[in-house]
Amino acid sequence: MMLSKTYGGCHCGNILVEIEFTRAPGTYNPRACDCDFCRKHGASYVSDPQGSLLVRIENERDSGKYRQGSGQAELLVCRNCGVLVGAFYSSDGRLYAAVNAKIMDGQVSFGAEQSVSPKQLTDGEKVGRWQDIWFSKVSLVHDDV
Repeated sequence: MMLSKTYGGCHCGNILVEIEFTRAPGTYNPRACDCDFCRKHGASYVSDPQGSLLVRIENERDSGKYRQGSGQAELLVCRNCGVLVGAFYSSDGRLYAAVNAKIMDGQVSFGAEQSVSPKQLTDGEKVGRWQDIWFSKVSLVHDDV
C-alpha cells in the first residue's frame, strides 16, 4: 500500500495535521457538508479509512470543540485564528476523523468537491458512514501537556 504524506494546519500554526493517504491526493473528492456550521466555514472534508491522521495541538487552551446538529461529532476549531480543522467522532475507545481539505498546504491538490447532506441521514446512518469513510488511525497530541 503506497502512502502519500501531506501536511496542513490552522492559520496561526497552533493546530497542525500530518496525513498519510493510501492514494494520491488528487484521487480524493472533498465532501462539502451542507449544514449551516460547515457551510459558514466553507469546509469540505477529506478522509481515508486505511490512511492515518496525526493532529498536533501546541496550546490546548487555544483550541475549541463544538458540537452541533446531532451532537455526536465534535468539530475542532482554533480559538486563536478561527480555522475549522476537522470533525471527530469517538466510539468504543477508537477515534475517527475527517479533515477540512482547505487547511492543507498549498501544494496539495484534491479532486473536485462533492456536496453531501449529512442532515438527511439518521444518527445511526451518520455513525455508520463515519466509521466507514473517516480516518480510523487517529492520533491526537497535545504539546502543552
